[in-house]
Amino acid sequence: MLSVVPEEPHHGEDHTIGGAARESSLIDQIVRDGARRMLAEALQAEVETYCAQFAHERDEHGHRLVVRNGSHQPREVLTSAGAVEVTAPRVNDRRIDPDTGQRRRFTSAILPPWCRKTPKINEVLPLLYLHGLSSGDFGPALGQFLGSQAGLSSSAITKLTETWKAEQRTFADRDLSGVDYVYLWADGIHVNVRLEEHKLCLLVVIGVRADGRKELVALADGYRESTESWADLLRDCARRGMRAPVLAVGDGALGFWGALREVFPQARAQRCWFHKIANILGALPKSAHPGAKKALAEVWNAEDRRHALDAARAFEATYGAKFPKAVAKLTDDLDELLAFYDYPAQHWIHLRTTNPIESTFATVRHRTKITRGPGSRAAGLAMAFKLIEAAQHRWRAVNAPHLVALVRAGAVFEAGKLIERPDDHPQPEAA
Repeated sequence: MLSVVPEEPHHGEDHTIGGAARESSLIDQIVRDGARRMLAEALQAEVETYCAQFAHERDEHGHRLVVRNGSHQPREVLTSAGAVEVTAPRVNDRRIDPDTGQRRRFTSAILPPWCRKTPKINEVLPLLYLHGLSSGDFGPALGQFLGSQAGLSSSAITKLTETWKAEQRTFADRDLSGVDYVYLWADGIHVNVRLEEHKLCLLVVIGVRADGRKELVALADGYRESTESWADLLRDCARRGMRAPVLAVGDGALGFWGALREVFPQARAQRCWFHKIANILGALPKSAHPGAKKALAEVWNAEDRRHALDAARAFEATYGAKFPKAVAKLTDDLDELLAFYDYPAQHWIHLRTTNPIESTFATVRHRTKITRGPGSRAAGLAMAFKLIEAAQHRWRAVNAPHLVALVRAGAVFEAGKLIERPDDHPQPEAA
């Protein structure tokens, strides 16, 4: 059992600030020593299991073909617990692969030969870079916290950005014929670029697969949010085998909707309520905002389409005479705003807004500044890709994921409920 006996302070030594610093340092050291010991034990157990698995394989002299063979040179690995020195055990595997004729090699699943930073650290680096930390600041900023600046030099971060750019290009060229995206969210995200005059416009598309999982579909840089930029992105997705979605969710940017009609005309449109409410409130005086918000909530949060239409008429009756422009922003797009009512009620919360994109990029919108953003458009695109890739692991599937496949199959839903015999039910009231 590990026990720690702190040193007695010398006579006249400060017991507060210095003592707190030593205590903090001692805690960090205990955590790192514990992490080092646990990692060493895990690596040792992994090697012993590997050797035991092939203990029966022997050469013509009866000697085992797979044995321990000392240890590798110690190396420092950056982990979320700080810098940990690791001495990985080595394996001598003399077996021959019959297909290649080459000797087999043992590769640790815990600590690959190339690993100098854990995946959690690799997730943090693009986040910090995209949020404004320059490549030369990683060592001073993280070195003291992690206990080492190894792997955090300016050149190391620059090499990482080149790797991220290559990963983004591979992602952009992947085949999409083997996946089916039933729902799509699309939005344009503007990111400041340090060395360029204009902002980088990221065109982001996130989809829901037939099994209910959310996934990044496409990411590209465009000229603002023009129709041609969106059309290029959607055409590229179609060229790589992407099937038309059932429903696409986006804000009021006309570029995306024009491109969607051109490339995937069979897809239905759902306007984002988050953006629409902001547009309507922008046409109203602040004194009217509380009442308008409540009235609009009666529309988007209604129990079904019929009640939503009634609430929209009530909003028009209340504000139409004084604020016709604000009312027109609602009534002109009512069909697209209420499209989600034709799908499972469990999915409504996901389909009303572009929140999956908005929440992922919320901090980017607020933190990127012209002096601290990525240094180029290519770097900004790569950083955004790594940001979404890291966030993607934390996305949860849509509610009732089993219903997504029914939506793709063309099932009919009324008031959010599945209609098993749609021919026996009247069509819902149109806006």
